Amino acid sequence: MRSSHPRSAAVAALVATALATGLLAGSADAAEGAVSADPIRIHDIQGTTRISPLNGKQVADVAGIVTGVRTYGSRGFWIQDADADDNDATSEGVFVFTNSAPTVAVGDAVKVSGTVGEYIPGGVNSGNQSVTQISKPTVTVLSSGNALPEATAVNEYSVPAEYAPAGDPAAGGSINGLALEPSRYALDYYESLEGMNVKIGTSRVVGATDPHAELWVTVKGWENTAKRGGTIYGSYESQNTGRLQIQQLAPLAQQPFPVANVGDKLTGTTEGPLDFNQFGGYTLVARTLGTVAAGTLVPEKTKAQAANELAVATYNVENLDPTDPQEKFDALAKAVVENLASPDILALEEIQDDNGAKNDGTVSAEQTLTKFTAAIAAAGGPAYQWRSVNPEDKKDGGEPGGNIRQVFLFNPERVSFTERAPGDAVTATGVVKEKGKAALTHSPGRIDPANPAWADSRKPLAGEFTFRGKTVFVIANHFGSKGGDEGLTSHHQPPVRSSEAKRLLQAQAVNGFVKEILAAEKNANVLVLGDINDFEFSATTNALADGGALYPAIKSLPKAERYSYVYQGNAQVLDQILTSPAIKSFSYDSVHINAEFSAQNSDHDPQVLRFRP
Repeated sequence: MRSSHPRSAAVAALVATALATGLLAGSADAAEGAVSADPIRIHDIQGTTRISPLNGKQVADVAGIVTGVRTYGSRGFWIQDADADDNDATSEGVFVFTNSAPTVAVGDAVKVSGTVGEYIPGGVNSGNQSVTQISKPTVTVLSSGNALPEATAVNEYSVPAEYAPAGDPAAGGSINGLALEPSRYALDYYESLEGMNVKIGTSRVVGATDPHAELWVTVKGWENTAKRGGTIYGSYESQNTGRLQIQQLAPLAQQPFPVANVGDKLTGTTEGPLDFNQFGGYTLVARTLGTVAAGTLVPEKTKAQAANELAVATYNVENLDPTDPQEKFDALAKAVVENLASPDILALEEIQDDNGAKNDGTVSAEQTLTKFTAAIAAAGGPAYQWRSVNPEDKKDGGEPGGNIRQVFLFNPERVSFTERAPGDAVTATGVVKEKGKAALTHSPGRIDPANPAWADSRKPLAGEFTFRGKTVFVIANHFGSKGGDEGLTSHHQPPVRSSEAKRLLQAQAVNGFVKEILAAEKNANVLVLGDINDFEFSATTNALADGGALYPAIKSLPKAERYSYVYQGNAQVLDQILTSPAIKSFSYDSVHINAEFSAQNSDHDPQVLRFRP
């Protein structure tokens, strides 16, 4: 099981980290003022901001009841003061980091001496908030079998509607130094409960169980509800305050974690300490875990295209290569045939080279595509042909050695591919006008591969197709990932989304190419599709659509159906198909077969668009 926040740094490193991020700034006076004849209490350690006023200080004989013990990953235990103060902003719980397996038990009354620190899961550069903790502890058990402090109920009434305060401009946009307002902001509310014993009642699952034994629920069943049971992330301001990650304290060997899909319910009471980790922020680490009640969600099936309709789809097949088990090929193939109704053109993202992650200079994907198209035919689908351009070795990002690329599959019984001097990895395709119509100089070809926007990223693949005598230009994309962006729970508010800059340049390059096609032929049928790695409301999408060159077709769906990916309980758009103005009438389907389910063939849902050229 992935640890919640693996620690190996000594106290000196913790203090150095705090200094590097300004966590110790201004804390000395507050710490000195806190030293008195009275014993230090947990709420004195937690204070009224995210940073302890005693950060870096030694504390002695801090009293509490053990509410949770973690024997794996970040080993330690949580204690809570049974005698709370009257300040809602100060947490009454704290994590005691032991490094080795703890020797206390839940219900023990203890006194702890040690060093107060602020641990940042993921490191300073992650932007994550810190966890207040006591490290290098000396622990004295006073008694055992004590009743636990009553769990604080986290529910739709207790979690504020507003997500976070605006960061302090003088502190680089950080909220670390701001006084907590737990009745006003959701992040402040959760922070005011950091380390405390909390509980939720029956809650809907909005993020399926993942390989790391965690799932997401919402305590606000009505908040931006998706049609199929998830929670829609529809803007940068709708972060969905009711989302909460659920893990368990029991080791997996002792208690398997339940398998849940979106729309299921975690019933009964789930209770345990409230932690914060780098993989999702605030997390209820369950000492008592509710029971999963299965819902009725099944993978969707799109309708088949009519004889005079062209069906074009995009599907990120998640690093497909010949070393994957045949079961993955068969499952993906079955989805193409049964769930996507065998589209006429299928743009694939994340097709790897013929030996996958083996880093030996191989760039061909012939074996990968032969194996996949054979699996589709065996599943009852068409005998797809393919077109692609092999990338330069190690130049397109993705898994090292994998050389991922986009590929066109097409059904030759329904559509033909127009070969025009196929380009190579470094040759740009262009647009010319032939007999009053637009044409590509290279088909298949890559768009502006020398543009710095595509450095260490997948270059767009353009192809020219003919359906029932009509030309259709298709541009398959896999824009730069969101790697490096700060999470929604960042101490910077709003969070820093550094990856957007590259996707904006990529979108501008594709938009410029589409405008070249439209300049040559105003009514050209152009489809831009793929894993755009950005939302339908993002600057990336706006740049793709600039000047009316393209329309994000997913916007034709009701808001409750706009998603292709689920991340930290937020159903969101990453995969898109955009249409040129000539494509006035179409039907669009985000085919939900993966993102909502614990068992996935890929982590993305494919998209299908049907229209009559």
